[in-house]
Amino acid sequence: MAINLVNIRDFATDKHAMTDDRPFGGGEGMVMKPEPLTAALKSSQQGKASRVILLSPQGRVFNQALAAELAGESRITLVCGRYEGVDERFSHRYVNDEISLGDYILTGGELAALVIVDAVTRLLPGVLGCTASAENDTFSRNLLKHPQYTRPRSFEGESVPEDLLSGDHQRIEIYRFIASVQRTLARRPELLSREDFTSEEIKLLRQYGLYEKVAELQAGRQG
Repeated sequence: MAINLVNIRDFATDKHAMTDDRPFGGGEGMVMKPEPLTAALKSSQQGKASRVILLSPQGRVFNQALAAELAGESRITLVCGRYEGVDERFSHRYVNDEISLGDYILTGGELAALVIVDAVTRLLPGVLGCTASAENDTFSRNLLKHPQYTRPRSFEGESVPEDLLSGDHQRIEIYRFIASVQRTLARRPELLSREDFTSEEIKLLRQYGLYEKVAELQAGRQG
């Protein structure tokens, strides 16, 4: 894996290294010019195919599934938008996708690019010391991760749940699954409406009195 940074200003053609200009038709702010963007993109690609992604508040909202999708690409190029956006002709000709971190505005796409790089690279083989860390993270399913504990066994009068100390792997997995569902119900219940549970997991949800709440959320999705 390699990361290459390209400064768009290096490809400006005037003495002031301008990469933006006023929008045709008037209005607030400035718009990034197509010429330096195109020159910078072609320089970074060096004739190699690449999925070109513009960081824009108008794009698809970034999530774990999209991070996994990008991790499967052999090469991606992240174009950091700024100001009021980029000239539409550049987007139309060269951009394959637009991605947003969420429904808010940043000064530029650089921070968004850093977030995407971090989320994607940790899914690549060999990046994390433990492969299961990525496989079992929050959002690897539509569930929040279960609570985590470490030493000491007791802290300020609160002890680690006995299930985690039992040494029984099945008991531990059941505890973690149920705790994960409970946490998701409390904090992000809308996620559960999109989750598909196995028949064994449904039995556990019934056993621990969680099935009706989960079924109600999923019925809302189907309706």
